[in-house]
Amino acid sequence: MEVVYVLLILVVLFVIVMLTRTVRIIPQARAGVVERFGKYKETLPAGLNIVVPFVDRVRYLIDLREQVVSFPPQPVITEDNLVVSIDTVIYFQVTDPIAATYEIANYIQAIEQLTMTTLRNIVGGMDLEETLTSRDQINSGLRGVLDEATGKWGIRVNRVELKGIDPPPSIKDSMEKQMRADREKRATILTAEGGRQAAILTAEGEKQSAILTAEGARESQILRAQADREAQILRAQGEGQAIQTVFQAIHDGQPDQALLAYQYLQMMPKIAEGEANKVWVIPSEITKALEGLGSSVHEVAGIPKQTGGVRNRIDMGTTEPPALSSEADRELSKANKAVEDAIAEAERSANPGRNSEVAPPVTPPTAPGDEPEEGPDDGTGAAPAS
Repeated sequence: MEVVYVLLILVVLFVIVMLTRTVRIIPQARAGVVERFGKYKETLPAGLNIVVPFVDRVRYLIDLREQVVSFPPQPVITEDNLVVSIDTVIYFQVTDPIAATYEIANYIQAIEQLTMTTLRNIVGGMDLEETLTSRDQINSGLRGVLDEATGKWGIRVNRVELKGIDPPPSIKDSMEKQMRADREKRATILTAEGGRQAAILTAEGEKQSAILTAEGARESQILRAQADREAQILRAQGEGQAIQTVFQAIHDGQPDQALLAYQYLQMMPKIAEGEANKVWVIPSEITKALEGLGSSVHEVAGIPKQTGGVRNRIDMGTTEPPALSSEADRELSKANKAVEDAIAEAERSANPGRNSEVAPPVTPPTAPGDEPEEGPDDGTGAAPAS
């Protein structure tokens, strides 16, 4: 019985091994290459497949999906003898599993080496500046060469990308400096243009301000001149009216020579006042004024001679002329003495320390038989005004 059990177990194991060798399951997007006695027999599609056990063998399982392979950076010399490091990325797909299996031993390594040689050939005809700015041109040239070379391998190259182009550190530093200088130049140009525009706007603003200020000053001067003209006109009209009023009042009052002479003498001390008045000239008209004062007193005893009627005369009492007496002579003498004292005082003020010679006052002749008498003095030292 034990032998029967052992044989049964062996039969079961043989059946299991036979099923394993006979039934082969191929995953989706894969292809199995079957060899019989070392020779290609068929390609198994995806799914359940039956093969002859111990005769047929699935030698390779090929991936039919698009694959991405990134190659490490490779040194490449440019036309201007600069070494740059370029790393690439290849997108490819196996279209013929038989050719990919039997036409080339390792298609990944073959693609890598072909990429490096083609890349050096393309970049070797460009300088550094063109290499950095011609990525699309390099990609297109590299893809065309790879697709043509890998077609017989059953591989289609869909896309080639340059992942990085790294120039030497010294060249990179020089490029950074050049870029920095270029940016600084552009910044300086923009700053200068901004300054120029600002200066232009400032100058235009100042010009407009100066124009407005000049126009305002002109209008102000015009208005001020008009105001000054009107003020002068009004002032002249007022002065004219004042002169007319004073002139009319003088003519209405009809002042005599004695009154004018007395007023003249009253102003003489004021003329002599002041430290700067070193020389005081006595006008010749004062003698005539004194003569007029004396003659007027002799004629009508201080009342001017009427040549016409007074238009507006203040009532001063009786108009009868008083009789000449010794009192009138005394008043006249006092008036003459006051005039003489005023002249002497003016000369002393004009020439301190010197004795000025003053012409003797004109004394009107006294009436026969009248002698000067000492009368009451009112303290004014001047003849009564008419």
